[in-house]
Amino acid sequence: MTLTAPRFPGLDYHPEVACRHLSDADPKLGELIEQAGPFLLEPEPTKSLFAALLESIVYQQLSGKAAATILGRVCALHHPRRFPRPADILATAPERLRAAGLSNAKTLAVRDLAAKTLDGTVPSMLRVRRMADDEIVERLTTVRGVGRWTVEMLLLFRLGRSDVLPVGDLGVRKGFARTFGRRALKDPAVMVRRAERWRPYRSVASWYMWRALEL
Repeated sequence: MTLTAPRFPGLDYHPEVACRHLSDADPKLGELIEQAGPFLLEPEPTKSLFAALLESIVYQQLSGKAAATILGRVCALHHPRRFPRPADILATAPERLRAAGLSNAKTLAVRDLAAKTLDGTVPSMLRVRRMADDEIVERLTTVRGVGRWTVEMLLLFRLGRSDVLPVGDLGVRKGFARTFGRRALKDPAVMVRRAERWRPYRSVASWYMWRALEL
């Protein structure tokens, strides 16, 4: 049967189809989906990978309130622009970025991000939407301070990709362990093997692993 339901904003898949597939492929996961309720992930609109990654770098290892304050100060350096461009970051003296609250490591990271955006290493949104997940991970993790987990969160929550399995995320691993058995916390390969049956909707399954911790 051909599904004619409307596209879900920001997602490259249909949530109901994904949940049906996951429940059929893995009845134990189906029980969790039934208990946790509807899939409610709504990707945040993203016009620029540079902006999304800059925000991610600033927020690393900080509370949301503290990070938002620092990001606001960085943006204020480039008033009246609401958000700096890559060239603006490179034109700003590192000591001014540090005075806004960025650590030395984050100052180096945002400047590297700006340089790699200008040289094309960090692609435009138009191009990234045509790229495979693995290629995006490979390209973006060349940026200083950007690791695989950061890119996987971008794929999930900004680009709405369907088949992301963030094995390094402690919340996903804890949710898996609560649902399928504690051994997974010690051996991530257990989750990787079971998740093969979840393809091509491992993103949806991962979202339900986080929900498992709330039940």
